[in-house]
Amino acid sequence: MPQVTSPDVVFTGMPAENYGFKRIIYKKDSYIATITINRPDVLNCFDTLTLKELGTAFLDCGSDDAIAVVVITGAGERAFCTGADLKEQEDHILKKPNNYHKWMYTFIEMHDRLRNIGKPTIARLNGMVVGGGNELNMACDLAIAADHVTIRQVGAARGSVAAGGATQWLPMMVGDRRAREMLLLCESVDAYTALDWGLVNQVVPASMLDATVAEMAEKLYNKLPECTRYTKQQLNMWRDFSWAMTVGHARDWLALHAGSYETAEGLKAFRKKQPINYSKIRGKAAGDAEGVNLGVNLRNCGKCSKEMPLSFGFCGNCGEKLG
Repeated sequence: MPQVTSPDVVFTGMPAENYGFKRIIYKKDSYIATITINRPDVLNCFDTLTLKELGTAFLDCGSDDAIAVVVITGAGERAFCTGADLKEQEDHILKKPNNYHKWMYTFIEMHDRLRNIGKPTIARLNGMVVGGGNELNMACDLAIAADHVTIRQVGAARGSVAAGGATQWLPMMVGDRRAREMLLLCESVDAYTALDWGLVNQVVPASMLDATVAEMAEKLYNKLPECTRYTKQQLNMWRDFSWAMTVGHARDWLALHAGSYETAEGLKAFRKKQPINYSKIRGKAAGDAEGVNLGVNLRNCGKCSKEMPLSFGFCGNCGEKLG
């Protein structure tokens, strides 16, 4: 990725192809910049490099006066974005609070650059929208969804809290009761329900998605740029307020909680493609139970349920081989 040092580049942007991004596809066509998360093999989830590349592209879009509208989408037809890359999280972040804190800084910086880009942004929802992918969707000004799209928050079902935009912005968009329904039940919402609730602006057949996005972009282009920029800034007031009041706290809490038993069980179930045993988790945390160890670097024995250090190959209590 090139270093942006020239004042000309800072104030005018660069040709999109000059960046050499690895995780995103960045294109500029006339007055439209299109940023595509290009990880279809993992349902366009974002790892740290993806977040950094998105942030760089947003900064460039904001600097390029030739760009009037920014479109954000995902590669393929299966997914717009499904949130954080759980493999990277499990391998390098979740059991290391300091690393999680750094990762969340990159996540927050990406979101700040997107909200403050100074130009209208359109989420082109081409497939499933999950977790942090919905937070990316909500950070955009407008959203157009293909009719097969589903939207879902999964934090409370998988060992996290959707406090990177969802707890802050969903109540504004869909109302308090519906936000609680999405965040507490973690059930999918189809495209037409999302339209009815105000989570997207339009729903169209997938074959019409590009034409509809282009039509909306043209309408946005035919508005006054300074007035549009300040209108957006004013509209951002409540988003910015709720974000500033909560996201720093969320960063610190999530960094510590990411090594918890709940998160470990959620990841194990995801990795093994099996349901979480919620009764077991509740039992370990209730009443006179031994309790749930909230420290990091522990894993649970599948036979006797005792927690052992990650370095153990066998359970120190019953001798079972640890998976």
